[in-house]
Amino acid sequence: MPDHQVFNPYLPSWEYVPDGEPYVFGNRVYVFGSHDRFNGHVFCLGDYVCWSAPVDDLSDWRYEGVIFKKTDDPLNREGKMCLYAPDVTVGPDGRYYLYYVFDKVGIVSVAVCDKPAGKYEFYGYVRYPDGTLLGEGPSDEPSFDPAVWTEGDDTYLYSGFCGHGDKSRTGCMVTVLEKDMLTVRERPSAVLPGAQYSERTGYEVHAYFEAPSIRKIGARYYLIYSSQLMHELCYAVSDRPTGGFEYKGVLVSNCDLGIDTYKPADMPSAYGANNHGGIVDIGRKWFVFYHRHTNGTWYSRQGCAEPLTMLPDGRFGQAEMTSCGLNRVPLRGVGEYPAYIACNLFTDTPSIYVGGCDFPKVMQDGRDGDEEIGYIANIKDSATMGFKYFDCEGVNEIHVTTRGYAGGSFEVRTEIGGSVLATLAIDSTNVWETTAAPIQLPDGVNALYLTYRGDGNIALKSFELCVE
Repeated sequence: MPDHQVFNPYLPSWEYVPDGEPYVFGNRVYVFGSHDRFNGHVFCLGDYVCWSAPVDDLSDWRYEGVIFKKTDDPLNREGKMCLYAPDVTVGPDGRYYLYYVFDKVGIVSVAVCDKPAGKYEFYGYVRYPDGTLLGEGPSDEPSFDPAVWTEGDDTYLYSGFCGHGDKSRTGCMVTVLEKDMLTVRERPSAVLPGAQYSERTGYEVHAYFEAPSIRKIGARYYLIYSSQLMHELCYAVSDRPTGGFEYKGVLVSNCDLGIDTYKPADMPSAYGANNHGGIVDIGRKWFVFYHRHTNGTWYSRQGCAEPLTMLPDGRFGQAEMTSCGLNRVPLRGVGEYPAYIACNLFTDTPSIYVGGCDFPKVMQDGRDGDEEIGYIANIKDSATMGFKYFDCEGVNEIHVTTRGYAGGSFEVRTEIGGSVLATLAIDSTNVWETTAAPIQLPDGVNALYLTYRGDGNIALKSFELCVE
């Protein structure tokens, strides 16, 4: 494949780091998240790992290793609980503090390290001055998905989960901590309403569900969260960190609902589910980090990122899912590309959420941790795979590499429902084999859609755009 480019997902295809919180520390971008497994049976089975890249080369991601094991917390020496989505902040002492919650308890744990991606050491639990743990107080709501922001000696801790129909959960709560990063100075108060309390608030339909993430841009605070629809990351803005947040819109949907540039706004063009991420300014360009679902389940998620457009009034437009993401510009319209970078996956049967035996899915061979390149499997009649975008000039041939028992063809288009520009006949094979066909792609920036029509079930490893 063409080198020195970055795709979605931005990490290797065999890595599963969802819930990504991106930060620039020094001259590198660091991503902190939970850690799924390929073929995992529940969320977040792995230890916390970290990846980083130079701010001037987002194609060069480096594995920083395991930064915190789930057995490092005294509550989990036997490893029976999973580490859910974390966040990191720099404390008043210049050290890095990792906040997290396990899957079976409603309290917030903290670990600390002298550098962003070093080995974090368990530090303690967020607690009230009398020693009561946050989340266990008489009026507390259980802690979940902590997000943290530090200014001066104050650290603001955001947390909360609001399940559908649960009136016992108010919404997203904020708690102010002391300089020690553990002791509660100001008790939790609600800053975003859950679905049961969103009527006449401006958050109707997009009420808080989970996954807070907090950033400050200029003098204003941006609180990102996953809405009651789950597949979308929304955001609210305030002039202060402890209240007054007004709903502003959707940053990204992992099924692209709401995007009407290449399809109807109400058409899902990927298989979504829960979502979690944050925003970061890299080289004077804002990006939103989010995750997609693979393997046909909720439990093998991969990090993706897209550029954001900031409007003059400080609002962001909704980002479209692409294959190029952090690349900033379209991918080169020549060379071989892996199929796992598909940003659109759908059939003639619409589905917002992941799952279904007739839907295509990204997966890999081997076991979790095996460095096997991902591919698209379970491709049946009407399955469409979309790749965006490519800067093309003189492309006159296309190749696809497939395997599986099938009899049919791939139709190639540059628009959903557009004219067929090439047809590639596919025969049954139990090894990867390449098929070629002539094509005349228009010069300029193009999307590429491959739709399978025929019998059987096949897999797509890669495609190649050729100039001859």
